[in-house]
Parts: sequence; structure tokens; C-alpha cells
Amino acid sequence: MNNSLTPTMHMPTHKQNCNDCTSCRCAGKSLHEVVVLGAGIAGITAALDLANRGVFVHLVEREPSIGGHMAMLDKTFPTNDCSMCILSPKMVEVERHPLIKLYTCTELVNVQHNENDRSKKKFNVELLRHPRYVNESECTGCGNCTEICPVEVYNQFDAGIGIRKAIYKPHSQIVPNVSIRDSEHCIDCRLCYAICGKDAVLEDSEDKPEAITLHVAAIIVAVGYETFDPRSLAQYHYLFAPDVITSLEFERMINAGGPTFGSLRRLSNGEKPKEVVFIQCVGSRNTTINRPYCSCVCCMHAIKNAMLIKEKSPDTIVRILYMDVRAYGKGYEEFYERAINLGVEFIRGLPGEIYPEDGSVVLNLENTETGEMLCLTPDLVILSVGMQPIETQEQIARVLGIDLSDSGFFSSSSEDMTTAKTIVPGIYLCGTCHAPRDIPDTVAAGGAAAMNAFIVLMELERDV
Repeated sequence: MNNSLTPTMHMPTHKQNCNDCTSCRCAGKSLHEVVVLGAGIAGITAALDLANRGVFVHLVEREPSIGGHMAMLDKTFPTNDCSMCILSPKMVEVERHPLIKLYTCTELVNVQHNENDRSKKKFNVELLRHPRYVNESECTGCGNCTEICPVEVYNQFDAGIGIRKAIYKPHSQIVPNVSIRDSEHCIDCRLCYAICGKDAVLEDSEDKPEAITLHVAAIIVAVGYETFDPRSLAQYHYLFAPDVITSLEFERMINAGGPTFGSLRRLSNGEKPKEVVFIQCVGSRNTTINRPYCSCVCCMHAIKNAMLIKEKSPDTIVRILYMDVRAYGKGYEEFYERAINLGVEFIRGLPGEIYPEDGSVVLNLENTETGEMLCLTPDLVILSVGMQPIETQEQIARVLGIDLSDSGFFSSSSEDMTTAKTIVPGIYLCGTCHAPRDIPDTVAAGGAAAMNAFIVLMELERDV
């Protein structure tokens, strides 16, 4: 196989049946390597684009599995294709690619710039690998340890509405297919040690944090986003009214692999809701909470989920309360029209407050198109929460020496936010850490960052 685009970038020879791909890179290997920070769909795209052109890539992910937020979704708009059907093959390809080395449970610590280094390896990247307390080379992902574990805690991957064990896999299609033991909640009953036929479960003393240093020519930043926490908007009574949930919690509920196996239920009593209301722009386009920007995906996300409800349960009343419907992409307007034809109601107006009442909720609002005052009593309210920078965004920017925009996302070297380049040559941005984006735009941004890095590598190759 030779996917190299230029004669100067050499494709390393991969030995058959080799268990350590890094050991065979000495045979005609490229002189330069790249680190990609974050293994969501943007980071995966960037890593594969570079690796398929003969560049060795270090792919770093802070979670136990790659895939990011896309792995949590049920369907993708506007085609309603299965999210994991698109993502899972790419995840497996990343794991098997001889030119990609995967680091999970690993985070960035420091970056040192070496502009005058003769080797042209411009950055020393310091990472910290956190322990899994499971031997990755021995674990087969069989799940016996999870089945026998007696401890149950909330599952972060299920957005808190599902549970997991103290030793677990976040979901069934994780990559790498290796369990992780949560030492914080583990009661040390030792049942998992006894049942594991591979002796893969490790004691706390057998798996310590590991410092890793990489010497690379370029860095691609794809650390993703977090969803807005609606607890700061007291008027919505999130977590106080059990039938007020976020759009991400709804995604896990409607997903066949989620905690309710795809069955839509009220969290208060487990019954099927007869009326569902989506509230838009929660944590977006709101200057009072320093979120003046549009999160880009919320309108189409709500329309997609409303259509899924109507397709599964046509008799359920579904309403979307909005400021503006922003259906800007290819096929998006047609998708919006499909939702209307399915019976989804669109009401222009947002409630001032949600009132919990007699085991239900009450919403008073004005339809600003007709001037009509409405009182809604839905069984389930879904808050379309916006995107925001991750908690460590500012720290990462400081370590990398790059700027943040006024909204807290990483800032590119261009004011129009379309370029992947930063103010530091050799560091590139892609995905939702740069700006709110949907999946197609995120994939395109990952490819753009990869090509920017590849051009720099070719220039360095010529200079050697």
C-alpha cells in the first residue's frame, strides 16, 4: 500500500503480524511526526488523512474511548443515518492503522517550542497518561468483570441518566475494547480479580500515572466541546423538575444502545410522554450569561429528534419553541419541511419560566408571530443546550501559546474563523474547539487541519 502524495514523504514498511508498529518505523520512515489532541470525529479525520499520506500520528484522547460526542448520538441530520454506523468503522481504522499510535486516558501537560532544533521537530509535547487499572495488552473486553461488579454509579457516557459499574466499558463499541476500573468508586471486593481469566485487572499500585514526551513537527488541536449546564438558568428548574432534561440526555434515551434501549420515557414515573416540548437556545444567543453566539446545531438537532419521536409515536404531540429556525446547510430546509409535514409544531416564542406543578410542568409564553398567549403542560421538556468550550480550554491555550476568542473558543490567525492556522506556526485547529460546528463541517475542518500540517511537513522535508 502506498498512499504517499509526494516522493519525499516515505511510507513506513509495516511488517506482517507485528504487534508493535512503532518498532518497524525505522524502515524508510518519514522524518516528521504529528500529534493530534482529541479523538472525536475531527481528530479521527485529521489523524486518518495524515496517516494515509505516510505521516506517523500520535492520537491523544483524555477519555477511555475515542469517538467523542458523536458516539453518543442516535441519528445524524439531515439523512437520519445511524451515527455509529458512520463513526465506528473510522474508530476501528484508527486503532488498526500502522501509522497511528493511540493514547487514551491521556491529557496534555506542556509544550516546549524548539524553533532552532536541527531535526526540525519543532515541539516537545509532554503528556500524562492516567491509569486504567487494567492491563491493555491482556484485556479482551469480554465484560465478565463488569457483570460481577456489585457497584453501580451514574454513567457519564449516558449523560447521567444511565448507570455503570465500578469496572466498565463506557459503551459496547468502544475503541480500544478495554475495560477501565474506577478506583474512586471501587470497594475492592476483588470479585473482578477472581473472575478475570487473563489476570488483566491491576492493583492500584501496579498502574501508576505515566509521563510521556513526544517530539513532533506539528500539533493539531481537536479537543471538542462541552454542552451548556442549564442549572445556571434557574427559570428552567433543571434537575429539580425530573421531566426537564437536556438534548444530550434525550439522545441517550432515544438511542437503542442507551439506558432505556430507545424507549422514550418520563424520568418521573417511567410512563410514555403524550406531549413533548423542545426549548431552543438554552445557553446560546444569550448575552446575560456571556453566550452571545449561536451554537449552530441546536435547531437541526431538535428537528431531528422531534421527527424521531413522531416516527416512533405518531400520536405524541411535539412542539418546538424557538427564536429563529436556522436551517442553513445542504438539505436542511427540506429536513425542516419534512418535520412540519410529520406534524411537528413550531411556535416562535420562549417561556419566561417553567413551573413544576402536580407532577408535571407548566409553560406560559407568547407566540410572537400571532400575539397569542399560550399555556402548555407537556409531559417532557427537552432543553436544547448549546456548545461551549471545555473546562480546560484556557489552560490548553496557555500551554500551546495560542489565543482565545471573546467567546472562549480557540482563535485562529484569521478573523473570519475559517482557517485552521493559529498564531503559532505548526499548530492547527479543527472541530468544535475552534467554533460551534455540525458533523459535516467538523469533518471538513479536520481534513483542512490535516492538509495544513501536511504542507508544513513537506516544506520541512525539503529543508532537511
